[in-house]
Amino acid sequence: MNIWQPEPGETLLARALVTFATGAAARVSGMRWFRDTERNDIQHELPGWPEGPVYTARSTGGVVGRNTVKGTAIALGVAVLAVLSGGGGSLGSDTYSPHKSGSDTPDDRNNEVLDFPVMWAAPGTIARTLPWQLDPARSPEKHYRTHAIVTDRRLVIVGFPYSKKNDKLIEDEVLWEIPLAQIRQVTPRRFKDGTDAEIVFSDGSWCRLGAITRENFTRYLLPHELIPLDALTPGQRSTVEKFVAESNVPNAAPPVVSLHPCGHYRVEFVVPSKVNAAFGLTESTLIMDAQGTEAAEFADLHPDDF
Repeated sequence: MNIWQPEPGETLLARALVTFATGAAARVSGMRWFRDTERNDIQHELPGWPEGPVYTARSTGGVVGRNTVKGTAIALGVAVLAVLSGGGGSLGSDTYSPHKSGSDTPDDRNNEVLDFPVMWAAPGTIARTLPWQLDPARSPEKHYRTHAIVTDRRLVIVGFPYSKKNDKLIEDEVLWEIPLAQIRQVTPRRFKDGTDAEIVFSDGSWCRLGAITRENFTRYLLPHELIPLDALTPGQRSTVEKFVAESNVPNAAPPVVSLHPCGHYRVEFVVPSKVNAAFGLTESTLIMDAQGTEAAEFADLHPDDF
């Protein structure tokens, strides 16, 4: 086991499974491109990258045919479900989905429907230094995993061989890192599953990453005021101490407190030594108000809390 750990005085905030995103619209489904600012394919220019697939976006006719087949399959599926329901089959009224933030409406048609760049980078820019292991086409997830680690100082990408039989077997190799000061903007992308994020670097280059637990690492990528525990009011400190004691998690990192724009406080801690290859680190989270009262009901929460 070789699990990446922060340096002394550095605060570990999040760790999540990430890859370059994958197109979802019919024209670009299953594909991704690496582009310069003139929209040329630059994957052959990236230093140290092995050869990968060369994709071609589907024609309009191909998309129509693909959608016709898909529509027929959906219609057949609906008919089967109707027969099951009519014949006494048991069907749940609400199927759980972890991707409730998705949307069928693209935010950026040029880069989500007509084309799907996951790297947009002029020569010599930061995005061109990203590791090729993030590309599922070059480094299949069934054999190798890449995680994004966020601390109060930097974003780190690590990789390790993956064993489906043991999600706790981690042998981290640092592939890439960057100071948080060199990240200019982070934009969650909602199209389809809603698991992608566009990260813009200080030189204007950007990448699009996919992560099932997207918010776990994007939350801390931009300047984020972390509040020292001794700066909390007595009521707030009491709530935090009770939360940590009741969680009863051995070897947990000290809780991290941040203030949301809505006025609520997020209290969160992770266990640096417990990493799951399939998703990263699990956070224990509490939301409280300015008086230190825990937001115990869904109705007590605000959009900023998510």
